[in-house]
Amino acid sequence: MASNSSQAAETASPGMPQLDFSSFGNQIFWLVVTLVVIYVILTRVALPRIADVLAERRESISNDIAAAEDLKLKAVAAEETYDKALADARAEAGNIVEGAKAEMKAELATAISKADAEIAEKIVEGEKIIQEIRSNALESVEEVAKSTATAIIEALGGKDDSKFVDKAVSSEMKG
Repeated sequence: MASNSSQAAETASPGMPQLDFSSFGNQIFWLVVTLVVIYVILTRVALPRIADVLAERRESISNDIAAAEDLKLKAVAAEETYDKALADARAEAGNIVEGAKAEMKAELATAISKADAEIAEKIVEGEKIIQEIRSNALESVEEVAKSTATAIIEALGGKDDSKFVDKAVSSEMKG
């Protein structure tokens, strides 16, 4: 009996139920049912949602790419406009500088001509003053020469002949 009881114990607990050949048909049925339910849930619910999300992402990415291309074209156009405006501003600045140079040259020429006129006027005045000083100096020299000649004649014991002294000094002054 002892051996019967060990046999009964072996038949009562066969080990892992998955490996029990008597329940393979039942296990295969439930496996098929479970796989069908998972397939139905995936095809009816999960996969359409995933497909929708992927389609939205694809559409969003294509819209973003199109918007980026539009923005790139606008940026290129804005850069061209900026470059043109910068070139125009540089040209205008050059024109302004040239105009200012021309104006400054004209003002400088006017100032130089005024200064030249003032200098010429002062030269004429200076020459007049020099001429007056010269003529006064010559008259003074002539008077000094006459008085010196008269004093020498008197010192030598001669007689004072002012006409003779005037004639002699005048002839020596003329050269």
